[in-house]
Amino acid sequence: MYHNKTLSKNKISSEFACRLNNLAPQQKVCIIVFLKLENLDKPMSRQSRIERKAAMEGIRNSAKQALGYIHKIIQDFGGKQLADSPDALGSIPVEISAAGVEALAESDAVKAVVEEQEIVPANDTNRFYLQSLEC
Repeated sequence: MYHNKTLSKNKISSEFACRLNNLAPQQKVCIIVFLKLENLDKPMSRQSRIERKAAMEGIRNSAKQALGYIHKIIQDFGGKQLADSPDALGSIPVEISAAGVEALAESDAVKAVVEEQEIVPANDTNRFYLQSLEC
């Protein structure tokens, strides 16, 4: 589960890829990695609290397994995880070199890679962040 160049273009937006091309290969960026989750059933009806809790635990376990596959990529490119474990969506924030972003996108264990971005509400001067991270 290390490289899959044909799918990596679909895992990074063209805008983000363009910004990455303008960076030095060792320049660090903050990203959110969405891990590929395996063996998760889609609920057909409203779930009980216990079923939702079990579903979230299943997502976290599947994401932890995928994280194990990409851990070496993160290390090889001088990156670091900015959270101890994946969240309930199966994503984890990472600080890594620009070259490392492409390597992560080539992994079969990764569903998508997005850059950490600020979210600016219309007609407001307050700024919010998708996830507050220290980079």
